[in-house]
Amino acid sequence: MDLDWEAYGWERLGEGVGRRRLPGWDATTGLVIGRDAVLLYDTGATLAEGAELRAQVTALTGGRRVTHVALSHPHFDHVLGTAVFAGAEVFGAVGMDTLLREEAEELRRDAVRQGVDEAAATEAAEVLVAPKHTVSGEWTLDLGGRQVLLANVGPGHSGHDLAVFVPGAPEVVFCGDLVEESGEPQAGPDALPGRWPAALDRLLALGGEDAVYVPGHGAVVDAAFVRRQRDELARRFEVS
Repeated sequence: MDLDWEAYGWERLGEGVGRRRLPGWDATTGLVIGRDAVLLYDTGATLAEGAELRAQVTALTGGRRVTHVALSHPHFDHVLGTAVFAGAEVFGAVGMDTLLREEAEELRRDAVRQGVDEAAATEAAEVLVAPKHTVSGEWTLDLGGRQVLLANVGPGHSGHDLAVFVPGAPEVVFCGDLVEESGEPQAGPDALPGRWPAALDRLLALGGEDAVYVPGHGAVVDAAFVRRQRDELARRFEVS
């Protein structure tokens, strides 16, 4: 699978696996390409951003569409573009379906507070897509010729943190905002700080020492970085 990732502004992480750092909030979106299906991890902060991702994936893959979407957690910069992926099966941590349906207006307000154009935020919130499939533990998806594991490793950064593990050489773990490289991890009102270090322990157990760990914001890191961030969070929140 010889894809020209860089031509479309993406970073190749492995065979059929890549990610893009989106402008504005430096949020990561991930892509895993199988023989029969295409998985996108997070969809951007607006419908326009989602549409740009959709067009890039189509061009990158020679006309294929996104068939599966996994949402890392329910914050605006990771979920508001989902509606443009019509027909895709949408996955999230258990409880995220209810939360997105009930708190779309709060998500809209948060997006506006963080600098999203009000009309764009309102448009996205009005058509916000909640996950149809909720993951309480682990869920294996067969994309054709490769399997990926969706793992509910939280709570931590939020009450609904979903990671994606992609076997391969190297193995890749999409961490969402449980791991951040470009700044200090952010603990908003829905964070569960006391359980965050344990969530990182689960990420490390999932990926192991040699995996590539992809933060929700920032450059790709290794297991040692995740472990240091785990220990820093434990000290910050006085967790053993």
